[in-house]
Amino acid sequence: MNVPGNLKYTKDHEWIKVDGNIGTIGITDFAQGELGDVVFIDISTDVSEITIHDAFGTIEAVKTVSDMYAPVSGKVLEINSKLNDEPQLVNTDPYNAGWIIKIEIKDPTQLKDLLDAEAYKALLGQ
Repeated sequence: MNVPGNLKYTKDHEWIKVDGNIGTIGITDFAQGELGDVVFIDISTDVSEITIHDAFGTIEAVKTVSDMYAPVSGKVLEINSKLNDEPQLVNTDPYNAGWIIKIEIKDPTQLKDLLDAEAYKALLGQ
């Protein structure tokens, strides 16, 4: 299972890549494997902010529909429009082409409560 060392993780299996005050968010390799084939990503196009721990959208797979939760609060900058036509990118490349949303991080201190790669691997029992 792929758990990149340069990301932060939530116990709900979301990841965030931080670049300055910009956060790119997606779901982990573990999460996409548990969901199965992703067929639809639903994020309201009029969402302007997300709030830590709140659901910001849903991910629909053949097996189930699951909420996605914000790892930190922030202003929405971009939603990955490629996922409209190619939701399977979340399965094939969850940490790169399959990213879901980019935000401007409101409170960088919230990042300290997230898991690093080693802690996330421990959560998974690896």
